[in-house]
Order: sequence, then structure tokens, then C-alpha cells
Amino acid sequence: MSPTTPGIEDASAKLADGPAPAPASAPTSGPAEHGRRVAGMFGRIAGWYDFLNHALSLGMDLWWRYCLVRCVRRGPTGRVLDLAAGTLDVTREILRQHPWAQVYAMDFSLPMLVKGKPKLRGSRAGRALPALADGRCLPLADASVDAVTIAFGIRNILPRSDAYAEILRVLAPGGRLCILEFGSGRRAVWKGLYNFYLHRVLPALGKVFSGDAKAYTYLADTIAAFPEPGELAAELARAGFTRVSWRPMLSGIVAIHVATKPGR
Repeated sequence: MSPTTPGIEDASAKLADGPAPAPASAPTSGPAEHGRRVAGMFGRIAGWYDFLNHALSLGMDLWWRYCLVRCVRRGPTGRVLDLAAGTLDVTREILRQHPWAQVYAMDFSLPMLVKGKPKLRGSRAGRALPALADGRCLPLADASVDAVTIAFGIRNILPRSDAYAEILRVLAPGGRLCILEFGSGRRAVWKGLYNFYLHRVLPALGKVFSGDAKAYTYLADTIAAFPEPGELAAELARAGFTRVSWRPMLSGIVAIHVATKPGR
């Protein structure tokens, strides 16, 4: 337990039954450096993150997260991993919808987890464990969770193949990966109005409220570079998942993908 942040576990802690694997040595450049930059960026905007999420999506992000958590299914472990948990909105929704679930809420930004910690109150709080962790090297035992959720986070993990491999490792056979993510910004939506909003309006509003235009320019750039929903589904299948499906929402601006680990 971090001595300066009560209630948030260090990633080196043993979080599930059985020995956790020894983490691979982190590289000093490339994906590792990208991860540090992204973690720092989210740390800078943590104080405004929830407000801007709700305001810039006109509250639709709450509905999208609700729909994501509806995809979670119980398995043999009674545990769910909320990866890229951020300020813990999805974690809170898992606890609300699934009274059986113990939730590991993992993110690589400490300020985001700290910002979300007050949301875990009452009897549900004891079923959640926020922890600092890298999605490419999870401090969990093999086959230790029934489901993995990740909302607006898979874009930030490079390479995604490393995250998929880790998710497959920690999922129990038959467990689900449930992804909520933006569709690609390459396709014109609403005759290009959404694309204008994404690339011009969003960074400007982000700068006004959070003082960090770069964070919201990064958001627009990563959405534009992200695979289309059909391409992401094919990517998940190549990674080893089965029964891959996806559901577009709000004219395809976002999509929910569900993929299953083989074996049950």
C-alpha cells in the first residue's frame, strides 16, 4: 500500500490467488516512453477529467459506460479487471450492476485514481481495489478474472498486442474482454460536423477548462489514427480472441466490442 495514497495498491502487490508473474523489464524508449508521456498528460488534467467527459459528450458517456458494463458476465472467479480505470466511473458501475463482483481497478496514472477514489463509498467500496499498473504487464495471476473492461483506454496502450496478450493471460477460459472506444475519426460523421468538433472545437474547449490543449489534441489525433470498428474486431481475432462482436453507438462515434477467451 502506498504510504502517501491510502487505498491505492502498488502494482507489485499480489492481487489475485496464485503467484503473479514476474514483470518483464520495461524498455526505456518507444512504448514505455509513450506510456510515461500519456500518464503525465492524464495526471495534468485529472482535476477536470470528469467534468469535461460529461460536458463534451453531453452526458452520453454515462450511458455508454452503463452499456459497456452490461456486457460483463460472471465466471468461476467472481472478479473483474477494470483496465485503464481512470477516475473509476466504470468500476463504480460494475459494483452497482454486479453485486457478486470484486473489481481490480488498474490505471497507470496515480492522480486519476486518486481523483476517483471518493466514488467508492459505502458497502461497495470493500469490493474494489484501485491499483497502479501497466496494461502490458499486469500484476495478476493467470486465469484470475472473469471479465476485463476498458473504456477509452486501449488507444493509449502501445503496442496493443502486448495488452491483448496480457488480457488473454489473466482472463479465465470463456471470459470476456469488453471495450468501449471511439470509432475512427477518419470517416465523416454528420456530414463532417463531428470531425470539425473533434479536431477544432474539442482542443479549444479543453484548453479553456483544463489549460491543456495538447491533451485534447492528443485525443483527437489518437481517435483519427485508431482502427475502424471492423478493423479492431479483426485485430482482436488475430490476437486470439473468439466470438468477437461489436455494436456502434451514436452514428458510430463510439463502439462497444466484446471478445471471448477460448476454452469454455
